[in-house]
Amino acid sequence: MNRKIDDILHRKQDLTAQLADPNITSDPKHYTELSREFAEIEPIAEAAEQLREVEQQIQDHRELLDDTACEPELRKMAEEELPALKKREHEIQEQLKRLLAPKDPNDSRNVILEVRAGTGGDEAALFAADLFRMYTRYAEHKRYKVEVLSSNATGIGGYKEIVAQITGQGAYSHFKFESGVHRVQRVPATETSGRIHTSACTVAVLPEADEVDVAINPDELRIDVFRASGPGGQSVNTTDSAVRITHIPTGLVVTCQDEKSQHKNKAKAMKVLQARLFDQVQGQADAERAETRRGMVGSGDRSERIRTYNFPQSRVTDHRINLTLYKLDAILMGDMDELVDALITHHQAELLADQS
Repeated sequence: MNRKIDDILHRKQDLTAQLADPNITSDPKHYTELSREFAEIEPIAEAAEQLREVEQQIQDHRELLDDTACEPELRKMAEEELPALKKREHEIQEQLKRLLAPKDPNDSRNVILEVRAGTGGDEAALFAADLFRMYTRYAEHKRYKVEVLSSNATGIGGYKEIVAQITGQGAYSHFKFESGVHRVQRVPATETSGRIHTSACTVAVLPEADEVDVAINPDELRIDVFRASGPGGQSVNTTDSAVRITHIPTGLVVTCQDEKSQHKNKAKAMKVLQARLFDQVQGQADAERAETRRGMVGSGDRSERIRTYNFPQSRVTDHRINLTLYKLDAILMGDMDELVDALITHHQAELLADQS
């Protein structure tokens, strides 16, 4: 570990010098890469510096204890403080082990969040709205910004589909384990016999892609504009502001019509398209090295059922880590820390086990 710590501290100094160079901004891609690396390495370097400081204090205290000429009061003080310093040294070492575990290079990125109603009709659409509200509140708790990019409302308070951007340092690291099928068990308001219905929604969490990550050839895009419409076909506006972008090589289609400006809708649609293309490229790369990624919590496959929300029992169960919490109302209000932290901790433990 000492060699790793030396390398990290030297790399931090090197990155600090490079980022301070005025000429670095002339190369946006390189500057972005260096900034990301610095953001990832800084907490490790801080922990490493703390460890070095504590190790020096331990050495100083041991020298006092070995010094027969040392005053008795100083020796007693060193003897009393040494256990606490050793405990602190162990804590920082464990923290560094977690920080040095293999990192997902996308953890610091912003997020494109997609929530879609699945089986269950109107009840699934209402559950999609509940999930999106939960994620919005959790994001606000983390001081992240949420911006809706596109939505398809049902008119009764639900969503067939809603896509949003979540912006903030580390957003992807806190949302990435949400991809998959979310199942709800509850009695719909329209159910007169009290029978519990089961519905489902699909959640996709994509790391936001920069233009430098995904090169899109404008000649490979088909862009259609049309008049936006709301539920029931009611006209939203009288101009062709809605935008549909088709990426011809992959067949990916993105539609945005929430804004009154065609330019804004196009910009939002391009943002979603970039994220989906980036996810597709990464998915292909992940499949090729699947055997080396056993530490992932679940497969991340959006066809995989990951969680059940049971309203009669006020229960939320994450099937990947066999965690059950009886605080459904609080979780739907955005109190997701216990759930997310458990997923992150499990993931880190798996990564550390793979390292050993």
